[in-house]
Amino acid sequence: MLIICGVLVLAVAAFLLFGRDGTPGDTSPEAGFARDMATHHAQAVDMAFTIRDKGPAKEIRSLAFDIINTQANQRGMFQGWLQQWGLSQATDQPPMAWMSGHGHGATPGAGVTAGKMPGMASPQELTELKQAQGTQAEVLFLQLMIRHHEGGVQMSEGLLKLSARGEVVGMAQKIVQGQSGEIKLMTELLRQRGAQPLPSILTPK
Repeated sequence: MLIICGVLVLAVAAFLLFGRDGTPGDTSPEAGFARDMATHHAQAVDMAFTIRDKGPAKEIRSLAFDIINTQANQRGMFQGWLQQWGLSQATDQPPMAWMSGHGHGATPGAGVTAGKMPGMASPQELTELKQAQGTQAEVLFLQLMIRHHEGGVQMSEGLLKLSARGEVVGMAQKIVQGQSGEIKLMTELLRQRGAQPLPSILTPK
């Protein structure tokens, strides 16, 4: 009887992780990454629209345009994956559960805890960005977006340690490369404005 119960538990766990036909299951790292990154990207797009509508300098406007287009397109892909896998867009699991050791053998990265996505701006910070004007708005946008990108890099690097699924791994690698490059660009744009990034949330390599 104990053996039968054990087999049933393993079968349920396998279904949750891998689904019926080998596709990612509801509690898999791939599903968690897709859901959380879709939410993460949504905030980046919102912040980019906010600064774009303030009539910033040409280089800031160009950066905002790139973020809006790239992350909106990627967000659509995350949502498409979930639909393709037969999974809901939402879940009862807390954000980052897939990366914080909840049943997947993962260990939390620096600043990563279940229930909180790294790099996300607070409601107060979003309000400050909406109220800021001129160079002050540009500086705050760059500071918040650098930290936001650091969170995206951290989440993507976490996925790369947990998954071997081609399309998800490829996207995570693209995010690490693309957002790391934009972090360097934004850091330089801050320097040109006599400002510095917020304290980094990334673990030194």
